[in-house]
Amino acid sequence: MSSTIQQAKERVWSFYQALDAAQGNDVESVFETHCAERYFFRGCHPFNEQGAAKGVIDSLWLPLKQAFRRLQRRQDVFIAGTNSLEQDDSVWVISMGHLMGLFDEDWLGIQKTGRMAFLRYCEFTQVVDGKIAQSAFFADIPGVMVQAGQNPFPPQSGAQLIQPGPITHDGIARDTQSIEEGEKTLAAINKMISDLGNWDNALSLEDELALSWHDDMIWWGPTGIGASYTIERYAKQHSGIFRNSFSERIFNGHVCKFAEGHFGGFFGWPNLTLKPSGGFMGMPANDKHFDMRVIDIYRRDGDKLAENWVFIDLLHYFYQQGVDVLVRNAQLGAANQSNIK
Repeated sequence: MSSTIQQAKERVWSFYQALDAAQGNDVESVFETHCAERYFFRGCHPFNEQGAAKGVIDSLWLPLKQAFRRLQRRQDVFIAGTNSLEQDDSVWVISMGHLMGLFDEDWLGIQKTGRMAFLRYCEFTQVVDGKIAQSAFFADIPGVMVQAGQNPFPPQSGAQLIQPGPITHDGIARDTQSIEEGEKTLAAINKMISDLGNWDNALSLEDELALSWHDDMIWWGPTGIGASYTIERYAKQHSGIFRNSFSERIFNGHVCKFAEGHFGGFFGWPNLTLKPSGGFMGMPANDKHFDMRVIDIYRRDGDKLAENWVFIDLLHYFYQQGVDVLVRNAQLGAANQSNIK
């Protein structure tokens, strides 16, 4: 199995190199070379599900490459492993980091800046029979909006910044990793899910978090929520707020979950279904339930988790509630341009 994992890494690594270098019609050739004929894509809003490579190319990659000139992939985590949730020995690769470029053309209604911009992303990629069969691509699009001075959300509780990779600088695992260390990481992630699965237990929130997390943990949250450092601040700046904002929380499970070395993660489609009691990110209470798509990437240190990079498809979450953040932003931008003229 280790050879299969390494082959999957090389396939995805080669795909990224070719994709990053490709322009125009060459992008389609890259997908034809590296992806299966029946390639399936899950993406954050507005990309969503695509049943063929052409839809992904036309909606995501060509517009992004046109808007972000000299696009550069800056990876912080690159790992692979078998999906612990399936019995088919399917191999998945995780790539996490930033796509950086010169923001020279408007993108998704976000007005260009003519300066460097960073699109924070994470992608799960499944490799079957040597070809990329499916992907799940989440990106922090609101983070680009903030960099362009077009913040779509009310003031957030955590810190807003370009997020670094792991403090250990060892997230790029192109070589074979220790199976035992990966098993320890997956066990730590599963323990965390179990420890935190009961949101109404008798422990205080901070004591509950301490079961699975180091005290100096860092939660690298999405734009609109922000990052928090230490259990105390994470409890105050996100976890407590999140729990108090929803009267009903349904866990739907994950599509893929695995670990390699000291890193691991999962994604769901959707992970959670939530009934808001009001106040979360400025939205009112609602009697309806809304889905939340999430990616979590973890770094383990010893027997506890130390860092967590989180991607929440907030654009999709708002869209379900009747707020199209991208359309609203484009309309505001057009109105501002009209006023200037």
